[in-house]
Amino acid sequence: MQRITITLDDDLLTAIDAIATERGYQNRSEVIRDLARNGLAQMQADGDQAEPWAGALVYVYDHAARNLSHRLVETAHEHNDIAVATMHVHLDDASCLEITALKGSRGEIQHFADHVIAERGVRYGRVVMIPARERGGKAHAAHTHPHAHSPAKR
Repeated sequence: MQRITITLDDDLLTAIDAIATERGYQNRSEVIRDLARNGLAQMQADGDQAEPWAGALVYVYDHAARNLSHRLVETAHEHNDIAVATMHVHLDDASCLEITALKGSRGEIQHFADHVIAERGVRYGRVVMIPARERGGKAHAAHTHPHAHSPAKR
């Protein structure tokens, strides 16, 4: 890690300090690193569509909508290489929240998310994507942390 010096105007520094306090950051450096990562990821969004990405699709739907639950499960099964896990939460008598973890190219993730969000009965949906490439450009290269990797169950 390198130490650098930057100059910021007072208003920008005040905004950074407010974010640090609001979100519980320990120091300004952590805030600035996260902002830089987010900015770089946003700039990368226009880059190579084949790079590995991870995403989370969050959506709320009417569980009483005709065959919607079945259609959503079928969509996930048809894209089991992209949709790797889903959490289902009952919000109330009429609404369910699902959060689906996704992996693949940016285009594949966006296509899947668009398909789910467009389903009749899905009231709200949003996808968040981040690059899944490790520093140095290798996707999940060899590493030393102690855990086993196993393929996703289908």
